[in-house]
Amino acid sequence: MTPPPLAARFLVEGRVQGVFYRVWTQAQAQELSLRGWVRNLPDGRVEACAVGAAADLDELERRLHQGPPSARVAKVQREPVALAEGAGSDADADDAATGEDFRIRH
Repeated sequence: MTPPPLAARFLVEGRVQGVFYRVWTQAQAQELSLRGWVRNLPDGRVEACAVGAAADLDELERRLHQGPPSARVAKVQREPVALAEGAGSDADADDAATGEDFRIRH
C-alpha cells in the first residue's frame, strides 16, 4: 500500500528573485513528480508548496538549499501543512494537492 501524500511549505531566503529560481524550482519539483506551486513574495523570499512522497519532499528541500547557479540561498525554512480533512487544513496545500502539476504562481 502506498503511503498518503504529504505537503510541505518552503520559504527560501537570499538572492532568489530575478535569477530564474522559480523556473528552476518548478523543473526540480516536476523531476521529482511533486505537485504544487512556487511564487515570489513581496519581501524578497520565494515560497513553494509541494505535495508528494516524503522522500521526494526531502530531496526537494535539499535542492532548494543548493538552488540554480545564479542564486545565493541564505536559508530554507520547511514546515508541514495539513491536507484537507476538515478543520485545520491549509487552503494553499489543498490547492497544491488538487493540481496535476507543479506551477508558477504570479
